[in-house]
Amino acid sequence: MKGRFNGPYTCEKGSPVSGGFIAKVTEGIVTVLNESGKTIARSPRLTFAASPGSTFNLFDVTIGSRFHWERSENQSFPGNLILQARNSGTLAVINEVPLEEYLESVISSEMNGRAPLEFLKTHAILSRSWLLSSLEKRHKPGTAAEITTAGPPEEGEIVRWYDQEDHDLFDVCADDHCQRYHGLTKITTGEAQRAVTDTRGTVVTYGGKICDARYSKACGGLTERYSTAWDSVDLPYLASVPDGPNPYPSVASEEDASRWILSTPDVYCHTTDEGILTRILPDFDRETDAFFRWSVRYTKHKLSEIVKAKSGLDFGDLRAIVPIARGPSGRIHRLKIEGSKMSAVVGKELEIRRWLSESHLYSSAFIVKTERNRRGRVDSYVFQGAGWGHGVGLCQIGAAVMASRGFRAEEILTHYFTGAAIERVY
Repeated sequence: MKGRFNGPYTCEKGSPVSGGFIAKVTEGIVTVLNESGKTIARSPRLTFAASPGSTFNLFDVTIGSRFHWERSENQSFPGNLILQARNSGTLAVINEVPLEEYLESVISSEMNGRAPLEFLKTHAILSRSWLLSSLEKRHKPGTAAEITTAGPPEEGEIVRWYDQEDHDLFDVCADDHCQRYHGLTKITTGEAQRAVTDTRGTVVTYGGKICDARYSKACGGLTERYSTAWDSVDLPYLASVPDGPNPYPSVASEEDASRWILSTPDVYCHTTDEGILTRILPDFDRETDAFFRWSVRYTKHKLSEIVKAKSGLDFGDLRAIVPIARGPSGRIHRLKIEGSKMSAVVGKELEIRRWLSESHLYSSAFIVKTERNRRGRVDSYVFQGAGWGHGVGLCQIGAAVMASRGFRAEEILTHYFTGAAIERVY
């Protein structure tokens, strides 16, 4: 890993350092060398403390890991740098930074720092709530992810969801798995800093407790309930709501799913206004233009290859892709895959999206169309879908459109989080 100290840093194992550096792990020991190849420090864990005003760069950082927008970029960060060897032989790179300063980067990384101020305030409150709730949960026992198999091998069920189960050395990661935190590079205006300052200590609460305030890029017109994506319990403030002023019925059947996904409802996240999208979305998110309603086609052979590679299971020749259970937004959380060698049910929504794409499908709110050749045999599968992400909680594009239409942060948050209150806790 390569980086650079911009200004003086002090290592607990040595004297002040600055300039370029290289860090590597060998047999459980982190070694940091300067640009001349001289060893600065060696230890299983190293902390470099920042002097006032100092920052550090990290080069070729992967963002959007395993998603369709994955890429590398150079990033700059305030605060302390901690380097720790993992048991796997890899290097954990940790940035220690004050919470409010962290939020300035998050709201500029998740969306565009030039978005409407009321939206940035909304996101500051939202991200603060999620972080404080997550930190509280990390100190409580419980299962963050579940993997179950039932029935004979040829009719098994695999259920997975992903929270913070793999974050053993730090509180939250810097990518979409938690919240995007791309450092100082994305803070392009003073509006993000103003949004954090103006909302300092303000959170979303329900029943006097800080909410686990989830969000996704675009719900597709209806938000989703919590249990579709994560633990099989439902949180009252993470219920399904229409992403607009008009009511729409929940999806309750395959006929409902087809009707809903093939429709174009009048909702906030259904916008084609390039001016708004340019203002609210980061550059790499604007590459995804068909997020409200989308379509993906695979030949049977190609999809068979993808499912085998992503699941680690050999289904043989794919014969059918059958939705078993959907949430109220139409998102599938149990899907049966039938093949010539075996069949299995997979869940939850993110695992379904992973199995059916070389990266991820935009969402699990899709219907399956089977195309057949002249002999009546399956030739290809077409997935027609709605939305971008898990759909639970706040719809980022919908909320940004609300802000552009004059809604205030409190109105936006209480629209998406049923029965919630906005309170200042510090």
